[in-house]
Amino acid sequence: MTNAAKTSLPMLSLETAAPEAREVLERAKKQVGMVPNMYAYMAHIPGLLETYLFGYERFRNESGFTSPEQEVVFLAVSRENACHYCMAAHSFLADTQSGVARAVTDAIRNDEPIPHPQLGTLATFTRTMVRTRGRPTEADLTAFLAAGYADRHVFGIILAIGVKTLSNYTNHFADTPLDSFFQGRSWAAPGTTDACTCAG
Repeated sequence: MTNAAKTSLPMLSLETAAPEAREVLERAKKQVGMVPNMYAYMAHIPGLLETYLFGYERFRNESGFTSPEQEVVFLAVSRENACHYCMAAHSFLADTQSGVARAVTDAIRNDEPIPHPQLGTLATFTRTMVRTRGRPTEADLTAFLAAGYADRHVFGIILAIGVKTLSNYTNHFADTPLDSFFQGRSWAAPGTTDACTCAG
């Protein structure tokens, strides 16, 4: 979507943010060690960043998915939403923190078959949940459950979709520049020039 409108608001920093936004950015910095560019846009509405951080943490702690599975879910949602920033960020996290095989991450990035049956089923079901707005067919659910998951995991995916909707849509509207450490995993949706690979 090359004609999409973009915000004219700047990224906020600890120095430029209003007191309430600064407080949220300081909490975010303590949580991740820095203020990612995405957070610097989200902070224009402190509740947006707070909601994102809260939901993200709860998904990581309560979804019932392993760390690699969590990253696959986030990548699958971001791939379906064609978010250049989150695809780069979660590819980086998959490579460096979550223990996802690079072949799995690259398959999601390239929309290719995933060389791990269970993670492939998880990614497919997650993308189905996004595409159908939470209305999978009985066949979709049966395949998901047959891969060893449970109904409870579906609610975990719904939480991830909510979190990624906040971040993906922020990045679409802000055209968020990649932080320098995500550069090596920059990504663009096929047939677009939507990737922003500039360092922030």
